[in-house]
Amino acid sequence: MREWLVAGGLILGPEGLLLVKNVRRNGRADWTPPGGVIDEGEDLVTGLTREVKEETGLTVESWLGPVYRLETMAPGLGWHMRFEAHLAVEVSGELAIDDPDGIVVDAAWVDVDVCGERLATTHPWVREPLVEWLAERWDDERSFGYHVDGANPADLVVRRV
Repeated sequence: MREWLVAGGLILGPEGLLLVKNVRRNGRADWTPPGGVIDEGEDLVTGLTREVKEETGLTVESWLGPVYRLETMAPGLGWHMRFEAHLAVEVSGELAIDDPDGIVVDAAWVDVDVCGERLATTHPWVREPLVEWLAERWDDERSFGYHVDGANPADLVVRRV
């Protein structure tokens, strides 16, 4: 079973929440907060800061959080993912896309009232906690869990647990 530790950055600006457009290996596109897989031996916040810089050109000097955590199990696909979302407190730089992984192809500040629409094609374990946080803006840390049944990406059933 492949184990992933992933972090996402919640970066709010005057125009909304920063989302990045990802084009996956299978050609599918979706929008998510910037972030990604944390390298082995790398501290989560250090890895998140690196991922945000690579994907957006922005430098985050400080983070608050985690705001929420989630765990997703996908035994039929052979993976288990742990995820943390952190809120950016101090941000500098200019938005510039230069993802060395070639996954992020665009970025946009999205009005928080329409983020749910932009996230419509995103996996539930990405979309649901983020939309709930945007609606409530809780101060305490929350946890979410998901189980993915199936081995064929076209026929997966996702359950919130």
